[in-house]
Parts: sequence; C-alpha cells; structure tokens
Amino acid sequence: MTAVQTAPVSRIRVPRRSFAGELRAIKIVWQRELIRFFSDRLRILTSLVQPFLFLFVLGTGLSQLTSGGTGGLSLRTFLYPGILAMAVLFTAMASAASIVWDREFGFLREMLVAPVRRSSIVIGKCAGGATVAAFQGVIVICIAGLVGVPYAPGLVLGVFGIQLLLAFTITAFGVMMSARIKQMQSFMALTQMLILPLYFLSGAVFPASNLPGWLTVLNRIDPLAYAVDPIRRIVFSHLTMDPAVRQRLDAGMTWGSWRVPTLLEVGVVAAIGAVLLAIAIAEFSKTD
Repeated sequence: MTAVQTAPVSRIRVPRRSFAGELRAIKIVWQRELIRFFSDRLRILTSLVQPFLFLFVLGTGLSQLTSGGTGGLSLRTFLYPGILAMAVLFTAMASAASIVWDREFGFLREMLVAPVRRSSIVIGKCAGGATVAAFQGVIVICIAGLVGVPYAPGLVLGVFGIQLLLAFTITAFGVMMSARIKQMQSFMALTQMLILPLYFLSGAVFPASNLPGWLTVLNRIDPLAYAVDPIRRIVFSHLTMDPAVRQRLDAGMTWGSWRVPTLLEVGVVAAIGAVLLAIAIAEFSKTD
C-alpha cells in the first residue's frame, strides 16, 4: 500500500504587535468613519435639519415673546451657542451607533479578531466620530453671520476646539453604551432617553442663572453644561450689548457664588471624556 500523501499545511504568520501597528489600526478605523460619512450625503444634510430648525424656526417664532427678556438681543443669537453644541451632539451619537450596526452584520467580530489591541479600535472609533461631528460643527460655525455673530478668529478657533473635545466625549459615551447593546432599536431608544434630557438641562436654550433650585442642581450635574457655557462665553465676548443684559443672559456656570473658570469647565469635559474612553475600552475588552 502506498502512503497517503497529505498536502502541506499553509502557515499563517501573525505579525507581532507594535506601537506602529497600533497607530496604523487607529488610522484605518478613523479613515473608515470618514469614508462612511462623506459617502453618505443624505446623512450630512439630515443631521443639519435639527440645528437649523431650532435656530431659524424656533428662534424666529419665539422671538416675539422673548424680545423683552433678552434686552433687544435676537433670540437666534442667544440660541446660537447651544446650537453649536447640538451640531456635534447628535452627529457624535450617530457615529457611535454604527458599532451596533456593525455587530448586527458581523463586521464588528471581524474587527475584534484582528491582531491589534481592542483599545486601538475604540480610540480609532472615537477619533473618527469626533472628526465627523466636528465637521458638522464647522458648518454651523459658517452661518454665524446669519444670526449676528462676527467671524472673529478667536471665536472660531475657541468654539471649534470645544466642539472637537465635546464630540470626542460624546462619541466615547456612545461607544461605551454600544459595547453591550445588540440591537439598533434599543440603542436609538436609549439615545433619545439620555441625550435629549442632557441637552435641555445644559442651559442650551435658557440662561443658567436664577433657576429654581431643582433645575439648578440638574444643570450643575449635567456634563454637557460644561461645554455649552464656555461656548456661550466665547460667543458673547464678541458681541456688543448692555452689561446688565450680558450679566442676565451669560451669568456663567457657578458653584455656589463662585463662577467656574472656562479652563476648569473645559477640563471637566476632558476628564469625563477620558473616563468614558477608559470604560469603553474595558467594556470592549470583555466583548466576545
């Protein structure tokens, strides 16, 4: 009897993990988010509908009722800082939602078995979502002149920097939630339940001063409020208005009687983003 000849087994070479390889993985995941976003023009347009409705429809419609309370300042101008935050808020959450979509279609499993650390995938995802959301924020920055806000270089750079930080934090929050959610319907329902209260309690549509006690407490523990307030400070610092009106509409975030500095507010947003990113990485490390 002749010996049965077996075909040689092909060897698979798995490259060793390296810092350069992890950076390349982050870049690839980041690029994938950008490609998906810019190839879907309808998504770009629809994500701008809500900010424009709040700014031009709600702002114009309610301006007749609030003209006395704003001291002659257009309600659209007052709402503009909150709309700048809204522009990145919902887009960042939509970017994080794609993880649930990838899980349903099996692509997430292919990413998780890649010979790279899962932290690199999470960081790339957060960076991609932040970039996409910040791009949406730039579009809203471009319409500042339509609501009486000047195109000052300091204003544009300051607002863009806070928007980028906020976008990263919100994307990390969404990625953390999507680590355990397996259906898109559940993710969208949870998003509506959490994001809308965060937005309305942040002071995006009303001044953060002279509020009822219960609303003041909710406003101060709302993380989004620490992004909306510095954006409003930057915008209002470039507007010409009566000091009494400025004090009423831009009293700022206070802890007791102490007004929180802008850098500390930005630091709070950055710290929350870092914590959420760490939790998201830990959650994905346990995902099968």
